[in-house]
Amino acid sequence: MDEQDLYGGGFAVVAIGVSALAGATSDLVRQAGGRVLRHIAWPDVADEIGQQAGRPLLLVDTHGAEASAMDFALTRIDAVATALDLPVVVSLATKDIDLVAATLIGPRVSHLCDASQLELVAALAIAGASNGGATMVHAHFREGETERLRRLNAEVARIAEALARLSVQEDEDRRGGVGDRHQSFHAAPAKAQPGDAELVRRMIRGRRLRDGLFGSGLFEEPAWDMLLDLYAAHLEDNRVSVSSLCIAAAVAPTTALRWIGRMTEAGLFARQPDAADRRRAFMVLTDRALEGMRAYLVALRRLGAL
Repeated sequence: MDEQDLYGGGFAVVAIGVSALAGATSDLVRQAGGRVLRHIAWPDVADEIGQQAGRPLLLVDTHGAEASAMDFALTRIDAVATALDLPVVVSLATKDIDLVAATLIGPRVSHLCDASQLELVAALAIAGASNGGATMVHAHFREGETERLRRLNAEVARIAEALARLSVQEDEDRRGGVGDRHQSFHAAPAKAQPGDAELVRRMIRGRRLRDGLFGSGLFEEPAWDMLLDLYAAHLEDNRVSVSSLCIAAAVAPTTALRWIGRMTEAGLFARQPDAADRRRAFMVLTDRALEGMRAYLVALRRLGAL
């Protein structure tokens, strides 16, 4: 018996949130072509999550919930979703970004921050379709969303390849290899130099000045903005929370969270738990990303661009 037979058609959802929003949640799920198997209030997550048959989509709504109620529940949701390979759609408020991202982040998690009803319906339809459901609503939203995600994935892959190429070129040059002479400006070892942190901060301020002069939205490069911010923080020995990184991305929080997830999946960002507060996590650059960023600054110096 397949999942559609098991659940009577469409795709199945287990909704987690405050009881007062249960009715509105069911309406959204129906508009997306699915149906709610059960609503679980935050205090009941530990006892009830994972008891249903099949592989339902998990819809997590943090609006109106107390942080203390969500704390342990989010860890439990993550454990069940990981073990059963369940897709998760999280509807959250801006204030909950750090709490949610400390636990729920990854390729099967979609974050929607302060989203409209249309955005939520679209996200549910797409996640439901990817989880085995199929409706006309899914087809309507999936075409545009698939193309957007394809472009995002392609851009992340391009960035990862470029950073890897920079660091590999450094290795070849240090070993005395011939390498690609079109990139021979990478000859010096990629080491952080005094003043690099301030230099990167000036680059970031220059990008924000550009936005101020020409208007926001024209030069959106969230991946690069976040790479610069995390690299500057690394040089300054500072830590960057997920919410702070979303601000550095200079795009809507939902977009920033999507980029963070993809960059993490690509092996450029890593999540570092806060030892003093398990409800928060910090984002850092991986060794591969750090090597690429160091090599990038070396390349700029050799080009005379700094």
